[in-house]
Amino acid sequence: MQGFRGSYHEIAARRYFGAEVDVVPCLTFDEMFKMMEMDRSLSGIVAIENTVSGSILPNYTLIKDSGIFVSGECKLRISMNLLAFPGQVIDDILEVRSHPLALLQCKDFFSNFPSVRLIDSADTALSAKEISETGLLGSGVVASKFAAELYGLEVLAEGIESNKRNFTRFLILEPKDNISKMDLSARVGLNKASIVFKLPHRKGTLVELLSAFSKNGCSLTTIQSNPIIGHEWEYLFYADMLFNDYKQYMKAIEQASPLCTELGIIGEYAEGKVFLD
Repeated sequence: MQGFRGSYHEIAARRYFGAEVDVVPCLTFDEMFKMMEMDRSLSGIVAIENTVSGSILPNYTLIKDSGIFVSGECKLRISMNLLAFPGQVIDDILEVRSHPLALLQCKDFFSNFPSVRLIDSADTALSAKEISETGLLGSGVVASKFAAELYGLEVLAEGIESNKRNFTRFLILEPKDNISKMDLSARVGLNKASIVFKLPHRKGTLVELLSAFSKNGCSLTTIQSNPIIGHEWEYLFYADMLFNDYKQYMKAIEQASPLCTELGIIGEYAEGKVFLD
């Protein structure tokens, strides 16, 4: 997983796999994918979309380029909290560290404390770990309550995110060869797929492609375009879709393929549950 112990990735992993799952923290998404390539027994979990900040497009590219397959998803309610070394109150805090997106999502709360300096860091949980280890007074961190429990920190304010409908969607990853060895019937509840495709520069191709999916009972839930590096004004499209009938979904893929210069399936899975932090 990306992130240190106590990260939202770990919370999502424990909700999806169970509380007893063994986690292997990685500082970056690149590091996580490299570790999965080296050890094919590992599963992965990666954030792909947030209801406040949108899709994390580089992670789509990492999935496509790695040959790793999406085998599941889960959606986690993200609750931000102000943590600090025990024995302090909010008025003692002079600076707060966290991932820039976490700080951005708490901007309304911190507007009430204009003298507090906000400092970007690589990871919410890493910031909590550092404050715990140094016993640094006057410094706070925005992180999960789980991180507070792990590192012996005190929650000075909870639920400080501006948008209370703040959810992150995480994708569960498996090496593709592991998936190919499984009987399709063992993959219970398949009703969602993630695909990547490239269209020719011809009028109406996207409409034709969407029509092929619609006619076969597939409903697109997301579609994103991402520039192809080194090919100016050319784009790859990443899309997620829901379906009720696997055979009809495969028929849609067959009909869509001739419309594309490139089309690949990067995941088939059951639509994820929503978990509250």
